Amino acid sequence: MDALRSVVLINATPFDATGAVATKDYAHVLDRAMAAGIEAVTPNGNTGEFYSLTPDELDTALAVTVETAKGRATVVAGVGHELGRATKMATAARDAGAEAVMVHQPVHPYLSEEGWVAYHRAIANAVPSLGVVCYLRSPHISPRAVRRLAVECPNVVAVKYAVPDAIAFAEMVSQTASEGAERLVWLCGLAESWAPFLWIAGAEGFTTGLGSVAPELSLRLFNELEAGNPKSAMRLWRKLKPFEDLRARHGNAYNVSAVKEALAQLEMCRRDVRPPISELPEAERAEVGKTLREWGIKD
Repeated sequence: MDALRSVVLINATPFDATGAVATKDYAHVLDRAMAAGIEAVTPNGNTGEFYSLTPDELDTALAVTVETAKGRATVVAGVGHELGRATKMATAARDAGAEAVMVHQPVHPYLSEEGWVAYHRAIANAVPSLGVVCYLRSPHISPRAVRRLAVECPNVVAVKYAVPDAIAFAEMVSQTASEGAERLVWLCGLAESWAPFLWIAGAEGFTTGLGSVAPELSLRLFNELEAGNPKSAMRLWRKLKPFEDLRARHGNAYNVSAVKEALAQLEMCRRDVRPPISELPEAERAEVGKTLREWGIKD
């Protein structure tokens, strides 16, 4: 839980020229982030193209992460898909050496609160020795449901909150801060763009894709927030905002491709992404280069 009160990296998954997972590049990106001070990493998150990877590739990404992070960072493995598969992925993560799992929100057109609780409860019960982080993206899941899950499953330790509504988040935190759910660590799951605004409502950390590119800047933002320096935090927020705004364009269509493009321009991996994601157009590639130069990490 202490490791989650920090910047939690949702790392990209580099591909090689054949389209396979580029394990050396993958480890290099992770190593650079951890050398900067990142202490929690999530392989197989959305920035890692979770829904585009095969089961074998998900296992590969997890194995490379565990090996690279050994003794350096807490590994929170992304798991999901249908319940049976998600449960198997959670037990595989335990066996591979992960310390926790991050449960992707179930992808289903008819999600109910009762079903949401049952889904997470089954996964948590399958891996009682692991911490469980819920990835909450639906505005229809109430504080009552989150509190019930936390009470029933003591290994549910955190919520990655990714609903773009700071008021709803504040109400969620305040209404679950009792009756057995007060232990929950609340993470801003909307990265640097929302971190300052959810912080004052109760977030104790945030997830980041940008941290693969400029981990020092992500960590600096966290440090300013933790130190209670809102003015300097917002100055840095404005510096990071153009890149995060680019990622969010067209309904977050560039979320992954902007990160991959930045890594490619830093010569850390290829820019390749998989459909239904697409690479950045030329104009947006130029924007990424301009931002990297302004940050001082590219000539």
